[in-house]
Amino acid sequence: MRYHNITKDDMLNGDGLRVVLWVSGCSHCCTDCQNPITWDPNGGLVFDEEAKREVFAELSKDYISGITLSGGDPLYFGNRLEILKLAKEMKQLFPTKSIWLYTGFVWEAISGLEIMNYLDVLVDGEFITEQKDTQLYWRGSANQRVIDVPASLIQRKIVLHCE
Repeated sequence: MRYHNITKDDMLNGDGLRVVLWVSGCSHCCTDCQNPITWDPNGGLVFDEEAKREVFAELSKDYISGITLSGGDPLYFGNRLEILKLAKEMKQLFPTKSIWLYTGFVWEAISGLEIMNYLDVLVDGEFITEQKDTQLYWRGSANQRVIDVPASLIQRKIVLHCE
């Protein structure tokens, strides 16, 4: 897996103060995407042990609420295995920290993936320029949903995360 950036102390991509890992690779290529540089799966840097230590060092801080996995698309086919391994390790080491994941895929297509067992919140759906709304919390267009993953898995229906 490759990544473009690790943002520290982010308040825009989820609840609280967060670390954001911006991964490389996206097949959605949404018009007016905020991060088209991340589309190329071969772009950026290799997510190696040093990068993982950097993320974990940030997550170990008491004031950090959790991590947001974004990009690109963490669920781009070339990223799925590494993102799953990373999420498992994060939940084991930092069980009180939340994991948010942004993807262009919709819940109905990916809810059966193993990664869902490790996520707290999923923001799903492609960015659609015609539905852009800067007043929305944690998403760019009205079609995207901020989903409470554990509640949705238990209830077997989409439960939206409280804003």
